[in-house]
Amino acid sequence: MTYAILYFSTFIVFLALDFLGLSYIVKPVFDKHVPELILDKPRFVPALVFYAFYIGGLLWFVSLPALLDDRSILWTFASGALLGAIAYGTYEFTSLAVTKGWSWEMVAVDVTWGMCLTGVSACAGVLATRAFG
Repeated sequence: MTYAILYFSTFIVFLALDFLGLSYIVKPVFDKHVPELILDKPRFVPALVFYAFYIGGLLWFVSLPALLDDRSILWTFASGALLGAIAYGTYEFTSLAVTKGWSWEMVAVDVTWGMCLTGVSACAGVLATRAFG
């Protein structure tokens, strides 16, 4: 039950925050630089596949060690932010290297968003699990 609380609380927070972040932070920057690449309606199945696997990785590398080793919330946030920088940075820097129209502004905004989103979601899941698990 503890793992279910951890997974689903992290998943729900990540999904809710990412909806807001994609809508109001990331999308306007991408619309400015590469509007021709943005779909009118997102494809939800690939998005859910990403969320499912990414949250699994976040739990494996950050949240479970935080719980099992009784790590601090600061450690949890910093480790989540590092994972976010690696994951979002991989996408953004690769795109910057090979895609016409990609910009440093897009990289900065999306990597910063990925760091904050991942760090906060890890903390929320760990705190929820400590409270209810």
